[in-house]
Amino acid sequence: MFTTPPTLHIRSPSPTTTEFTVTTRPPPSLTRTITTVLSTILRLSIFSLLTLTLLSRHALLPPKYIYTPAVLASAPLHWFYPIALLTVWALLQRSYTEESLVVIRSIGVQTATTAGTWWGQARKTRFIPVERARDVWINEGFWGFTVRFYLCVAVEGEGEVVVVFPTLLPNRKICERVWRGARGCLGMGVPAVPAGKGKGK
Repeated sequence: MFTTPPTLHIRSPSPTTTEFTVTTRPPPSLTRTITTVLSTILRLSIFSLLTLTLLSRHALLPPKYIYTPAVLASAPLHWFYPIALLTVWALLQRSYTEESLVVIRSIGVQTATTAGTWWGQARKTRFIPVERARDVWINEGFWGFTVRFYLCVAVEGEGEVVVVFPTLLPNRKICERVWRGARGCLGMGVPAVPAGKGKGK
């Protein structure tokens, strides 16, 4: 209900720019809208309750004006603060993850991962100039007892490759679509086998 398997969305703002986004965010629907509204109301209610309880505990708001659960009203402050901070942190977490690859011909590529809080504090980006992007390929590696395919960019002067979509690690079909689109946008051409040093079988 809150997340789905990784899906790919492709957007081309201009003939020389393509954005590939892999997300676990559910598609728009009535169920999702209702769930989002209810979860937002619940988040705001809990946050308001914590705020009012904190104000009343410090005598900044008369207790008679609000209803405070006995557990919160009697909890020692050295326990109340950590619990309140942990609750607020949980309320601000996203229920889905988005990762993207933006390819701009003659300029470079940018990877981004957005997770964590609703205001995107956990957003991580990496820009690679086109003159340093040596190649784009699909590699494979072990994840536990399974083999996972992943898209990567070889960067000149670096010993390790840059993994695209490192958190979601979408399936090979998605990797191949992004691989073909990225190489085509960069003018690298599309070879017959979408693999680099570690060919997928």
